Amino acid sequence: MKLFISSDIEGTCGICDWDESRPAEQAFYAPFAEQMTREVASACKAAEDSGVSDIFIKDAHGKARNLRLKDLPRSVRLLRGWDYRPCKMMAGVEECDAAAMTGYHSAAFSMGNPLSHTNNLRNQWVKLNGEYASEFLVNCYTAAYYGKPVIFVSGDEALCEQAKSIVPAITAVPVVQGRGAGSLSIHPDLAVERIYEGMKKALAGDIGKCLIELPRHFTAEIQFKEAVDAAKGGYYPGAERVDTKTVRFESGDWYEIIRFMFFVLD
Repeated sequence: MKLFISSDIEGTCGICDWDESRPAEQAFYAPFAEQMTREVASACKAAEDSGVSDIFIKDAHGKARNLRLKDLPRSVRLLRGWDYRPCKMMAGVEECDAAAMTGYHSAAFSMGNPLSHTNNLRNQWVKLNGEYASEFLVNCYTAAYYGKPVIFVSGDEALCEQAKSIVPAITAVPVVQGRGAGSLSIHPDLAVERIYEGMKKALAGDIGKCLIELPRHFTAEIQFKEAVDAAKGGYYPGAERVDTKTVRFESGDWYEIIRFMFFVLD
């Protein structure tokens, strides 16, 4: 079995401020890059102990140079940086049998995390078929597009609840809870332990139950904070500028939706 892990930082245990997610603010960032690595390493160790010998990790935060490879198990392969394909945070999932996500966070326009956002901070919100979309939802659909079940997620409590509503059989491990502009976290060592236990549980179950069926049609809407971004996005082939700051695109093919997001949202 080959396992894919997409790792973000804004759902990492303890995090509550943007400076803690930005490498330029090294004094604030370093402890959370370390915790991000510890959480991924714990998921990998659980996978190894469950008999998984090939683990593909996508560093999926910022410039994608956050994880410390030397602190990860020797069985892993780590994709750092961006390979400029529309799959973005899920680049490599098509090579694997199942997917997992660590450090994931709530969607833009939600209160689940003081760092709630979807893809970047230029948009007010992203909607898919009328519902506010998290990166988890987008990436879960991408996994499903390639026929891959999403078996595990860790991150903020609200995101974990959303994940279970999308994939009822998923194993979700909350390690932090949004409290307005702050966060309430468990101890980082306990987070590592729970992630290990959660991944073991996920891999011991019927992973096929975590494969979702994609909607037959998709309507993607992005409301930007600045009108100029919507003006540019409206020139994407097939896109419609709904109002001063909102762009819409529709397709029955999920890949066309993430291609639209790749050029317009990112």
